[in-house]
Amino acid sequence: MVILSDDAGQFNVFLHALCRIHAERTINRLSGFDDERRRALEKKQTEIWEFYSELKQYKESPHADKKGRLNVRSDEIFTEKTCFASLNKAPEHIYRNKDELLLVLERPEIPLHNNASERDIREFVKKRKISGSTRSSPGRRARDTFASLKKTCRKLAISFWEYLKARAKGCYDTVPYLPELIHRHACALVA
Repeated sequence: MVILSDDAGQFNVFLHALCRIHAERTINRLSGFDDERRRALEKKQTEIWEFYSELKQYKESPHADKKGRLNVRSDEIFTEKTCFASLNKAPEHIYRNKDELLLVLERPEIPLHNNASERDIREFVKKRKISGSTRSSPGRRARDTFASLKKTCRKLAISFWEYLKARAKGCYDTVPYLPELIHRHACALVA
């Protein structure tokens, strides 16, 4: 099992892959205070995005030659020195986690980032922040259940409202059971 996350220690279990977007944030937070440093920063960001594009291509069509070339290219990008001391330091952290960042070369089926997963919980977190918490354990379970159902319906391109109406009326022919739809969707992805 592969766990894809930012570099937070609590996720360092099983086989850990590092989210490329989280890893790159240390570089994106920098700002050059003169033209030379701004150019160096832009060059590094461009190299990283081009590297990301190559990783996406590798995922679609893995090949041993590409794998070796991408390994070498990551060494070049993350160890290259510039005129910008902070920019030299930021990639060192990424390079130390190279194996986790490039796990996709061994396991092309894993995603390169976990933004989709983070988006999945964002709505729930916003609602919790706005309304505080629920008053009871059954309330929390109900909130979590309906939030999960809503997100699942959205991912399957089903109207959540239509789903609820069909379940309330007992009309299972208009909207099939979600496990059945999930199974169909998964089979379509594999095919």
